[in-house]
Amino acid sequence: MRRVSMVGTPGSGKTTLGRALAERLGVPYLELDSVFHQAGWEPLPADELRARAAEVVAGDGWVVDGNYSAVRELVWARADTVVWFDRPKWQVVWRVVLRSLRRTATREVLWNGNREPLRGLLPVDREHSVIAWAWVKHAEYRERYRAAAANSDNQNLHFVRIASDADARALLDSCGPERQPR
Repeated sequence: MRRVSMVGTPGSGKTTLGRALAERLGVPYLELDSVFHQAGWEPLPADELRARAAEVVAGDGWVVDGNYSAVRELVWARADTVVWFDRPKWQVVWRVVLRSLRRTATREVLWNGNREPLRGLLPVDREHSVIAWAWVKHAEYRERYRAAAANSDNQNLHFVRIASDADARALLDSCGPERQPR
């Protein structure tokens, strides 16, 4: 495992495990949200997102975190492993609610100067609420990655399903001890 795509619903743990996994493997980590969401929450055009992702996935090892269809084919063509987060819906929504409350209350800077908007706490605002996004997209993501894992076109990829914290710990443990800072 040297080239890893992390996918799944918001709040499932992709970023936390992705960073830790990249550290263990001693490879670069790319959170696609940090590239896509430009200042003022402006989206990066798809061709530019692909170009930035292509720079990273050209390397011998990396962890790429995100579900962007604009880069999936590019990332999966070079990946050896897809880590698919398939946690229960109640759990990911609860985690997103807690994370959003913390980010909003502390005015945490996310990517490119952006902060999670207060309106993001309103689950009925599907355009701006990561809470609503996690709720609405959960079943779609579950089916998408279940089908991808079963698809013979993806036989070059090893799919690792993460359904619990124990699964996440087991994956990290399988990568050996944490690397020492240089």
